[in-house]
Amino acid sequence: METIIVQLPGPSQWDADEPGSPELIHLGPGDVADFGRGGTGVRIVLTDPGISRRAGQLEAAGDYWRLSNFSRSVSYVVENLEGAGEYLTVAPGRLGAPVPFEFSRVVLPALSGTAGFKVFAPQHAYLGEQSAPGGGEQTVHPFALDPTSKYFLVLVALCEPRLRDPSDTALPGVGQIVERLRPLESCRDLTRSAVNYHIDYLAFAKLRLDLGEETATGAGAKRARLASVALRFGLVREEHLGLLPRRGAGRLAPQEAGA
Repeated sequence: METIIVQLPGPSQWDADEPGSPELIHLGPGDVADFGRGGTGVRIVLTDPGISRRAGQLEAAGDYWRLSNFSRSVSYVVENLEGAGEYLTVAPGRLGAPVPFEFSRVVLPALSGTAGFKVFAPQHAYLGEQSAPGGGEQTVHPFALDPTSKYFLVLVALCEPRLRDPSDTALPGVGQIVERLRPLESCRDLTRSAVNYHIDYLAFAKLRLDLGEETATGAGAKRARLASVALRFGLVREEHLGLLPRRGAGRLAPQEAGA
């Protein structure tokens, strides 16, 4: 099972309004991937003349990853995409700096300003998902979800109608999810693009859904499959509704149900 997923820079992005299939590198424990302008063994290519041919390296380790900075003169920044401006700096020459974030963007100084790529650690472990001490090898939870994350809020909002009324077959559209979550302080700047991004991350990285030909029928099929799996396996439960704003603060618009 992969420890981290690297989204290569390029036009196909998970946070696009109509997300495609991003080019990804999957790394398991002990696997490494070099990044830089290009050369032998460089898997993550950043096409800027201000970046070294072999600028650094990622290493997957357990349920996190490490970053090595091969530059002798510049620092790299790792941004927490789920935090409020949280980041860490990896100094020149630093090897194996541990990165604890689940959603990250690695940023390098470049002649064009900055260059970078995204790294996801979807197999983070959380309390309650670990085996008891002395119980042998730890069990890896197949669906390691962080209930404090924005992607989990998106999942709860998606499942809300069926949690409140199991006979309700309608699912909120992307626009409805945005309006439902915006009253929360952490979601004031939430956009449709961001919701699409989180839905894709849940589907492809966290729940690893095999959508097959369903993707051809549109984003609605993806949302339906995501909600079905989340509810079937109890990943989202009635008590999670307390994470959402009061219902009067973000009312769903029925005419958008198929958006």
